[in-house]
Amino acid sequence: MTGSRTPEIELHDFAPEREVFLQDVIQGLRAPLKSIPCKYFYDEQGSCLFDQICDLDEYYPTRTELAIMREFGEEIAACLGSDCLLIEYGSGSGTKTRILLDHLREPAAYVPIDISREHLTRSTTDLARTYTSLHVLPVCADFTREFTLPAVSRPASRKVVYFPGSTIGNFAPGEARRFLARIADVCGAGGGLLIGVDLKKSPDILERAYNDRKGVTAAFNLNLLARINRELGADFALDHYRHQAVYNRSSGQIEMYIVSLRDQVVHLGGQEFAFAEGDRILTECSCKYGLDEFARLAASVGLNVERAWTDDQRLFSVQYLTVR
Repeated sequence: MTGSRTPEIELHDFAPEREVFLQDVIQGLRAPLKSIPCKYFYDEQGSCLFDQICDLDEYYPTRTELAIMREFGEEIAACLGSDCLLIEYGSGSGTKTRILLDHLREPAAYVPIDISREHLTRSTTDLARTYTSLHVLPVCADFTREFTLPAVSRPASRKVVYFPGSTIGNFAPGEARRFLARIADVCGAGGGLLIGVDLKKSPDILERAYNDRKGVTAAFNLNLLARINRELGADFALDHYRHQAVYNRSSGQIEMYIVSLRDQVVHLGGQEFAFAEGDRILTECSCKYGLDEFARLAASVGLNVERAWTDDQRLFSVQYLTVR
């Protein structure tokens, strides 16, 4: 599947429009608990910062998931079978995807989906240089919204959605159920879902993972305000805010905030938003699951856990689910 020739790549672009971004931010800042959807972390700068987070000593999810993929790659690929159409939600840099592709037998095509156009273009071009016989159909889109999958010229034995990382944790339980139901619809009868699921563990391990000593996660979080300034014309003063990440024991999730360090007013879209000292903007929740807990959630929308692979410490899991 590898080689040196780079095939031409056609990008299917459904990226959110500026007006959608603006309205989502305004709506979030007007809410009783201020919030901004975490999908807007991923402009080009945010995507690069997240790649740096994945290499941090404290951030266990990426290296643990990679180790699982390397150890069990052959078993995982056998579950997906030959000639599958692989559809990846949130493809990012594609490091985990390469491990999967190295083991898959003759995939019909690969459809990487990512919200960051620049990051998607770069990673897809790099991947296509290696897997020259693979039909790659990149889609720039917000995968939480409706979009159209590109047509595939070669028949596929089944559709398999690949959803690595711990992104399923960014959804509240009700949202996660609806999102998994949409994935089941995309896959259809006989299809599958290969998903990364972060597991419950010591709060100390979790809080260290989201409050790294180098401050990369803080820069990633505050880049969200910088992006709103750049693209939407807001006037957030970044040095008047700080990053905060805490584990909420009652809900079993990490909550990431941007905290105002003083009383201040921000202007956006012809509106004013007042912040008192200590006011917080919720930018991300990351739910952690027990294996049985996630299996019950999946079963509620017709997805059956066929296999679950974990590391020895049970920090993280990679699971293969099929549509009933």
